[in-house]
Amino acid sequence: MQWLHQIEAWRPLWEPRLVVFLLILSRVGALIMTAPVLGAREAPMRVRAFLAVALSAVVAPLVWDSQVERPVHLAQMLALIAGELVIGATLGLGVMIVFSGIQVAGQLLGQVSGMALGEVFNPGLNEEVHSISQLLFYATMAAFVLVGGHRQVVAALLDTLVAMPPGSGVAIEGSLESMTTLLSQSFLLGIRAAAPALTALLLSTIVLGLIARTLPQLNALALGIPLNTIVALAALAFSVGTVVMVFEDQLDAVLETITDSWRG
Repeated sequence: MQWLHQIEAWRPLWEPRLVVFLLILSRVGALIMTAPVLGAREAPMRVRAFLAVALSAVVAPLVWDSQVERPVHLAQMLALIAGELVIGATLGLGVMIVFSGIQVAGQLLGQVSGMALGEVFNPGLNEEVHSISQLLFYATMAAFVLVGGHRQVVAALLDTLVAMPPGSGVAIEGSLESMTTLLSQSFLLGIRAAAPALTALLLSTIVLGLIARTLPQLNALALGIPLNTIVALAALAFSVGTVVMVFEDQLDAVLETITDSWRG
């Protein structure tokens, strides 16, 4: 039983670090479960859990010296963990909101082009979406990885550890304000991303209307649906680069907004 006495003797050394690790694991776990790519629902739960533990083990030594108030009872520890969960979930949901803005662009294009009837299941969002929305979702997810979005999210996580050290609590008002701002920005992102293709569809509709007035014997409905589909796909092919650029800029703005709300 000598080893038990040794563990008890070292308790002042390992107990604070264990508390810090558990708090960081709570923050990282909430981020992994809510952020796209990192916490993709297609990935098995064991893989996501291992990723959370591994990332926490890498990050924890950076903040070993954080002055965390020692919890004297379970309720106090649960309150500290809840604060860390809010921080991690806010960061992950903020990134997911950007992807939702791209989904809005796809929904708009699907409705206007007449492709809204073809819906597919998106496992990333756990819902039925239009085929154009699915295409844009995977395009932006690929862009997210290519531009190093996952590294930006981890860097933002490290920034939160500086602005909000483990166990320091969380400003609920700041988190709610930042999420409200991000929701409005996501709708603007969807409109900006869909604007080129929507403009092309508007022009094709005007041209089709003029043709229908000139040649009334033509079936405008039968001609309009395939025409709008072709125009939408062509415009999307030419503007997908712009969509990715808009997404990249918005991702930077989102991460900066979240971290600034906690610094302030």
